[in-house]
Amino acid sequence: MNTIVLQNDEATIELGKLIADEIQKLDQSSIEIHLEGDLGTGKTFLTKSIIRNSGWNEHVKSPTYTLCEEYDLGALVFLHIDLYRSNEAEDILIFDLDRDTHSKKVIIIEWPQKLMHERDFDLKIFFKHVDNGREVSIISRDNKFDNLINKNE
Repeated sequence: MNTIVLQNDEATIELGKLIADEIQKLDQSSIEIHLEGDLGTGKTFLTKSIIRNSGWNEHVKSPTYTLCEEYDLGALVFLHIDLYRSNEAEDILIFDLDRDTHSKKVIIIEWPQKLMHERDFDLKIFFKHVDNGREVSIISRDNKFDNLINKNE
């Protein structure tokens, strides 16, 4: 696990760009990212940066009330899930996250600790408020995002 402090929004946007770049490089059809942390620590802000830096030019909405927003970029699709307001652990089942879709699918789940059944992740980021910004701890499963971690050391 690598821990870094993102001192401002620009640093968070840059982390999103680095993640988007790594997503493009990964040769796999499904990538799952889990984001944990208190309210207002930057989970949705980072997700917006990832999606925008992957080529989405329109507004990126928070799925706080809709639970899921989908962004279709042709060969790449993002499914952005926010389980904060979900009281039903089964809510995520309606999105059929494991379906075959595009040549590359990226699932980003905020509040994955609310899942009824634990899901495997490729990248997990823990967010925490600190005096000088956001502290993020990054875990790369199976070394898939090690390039990202090494860039921030």
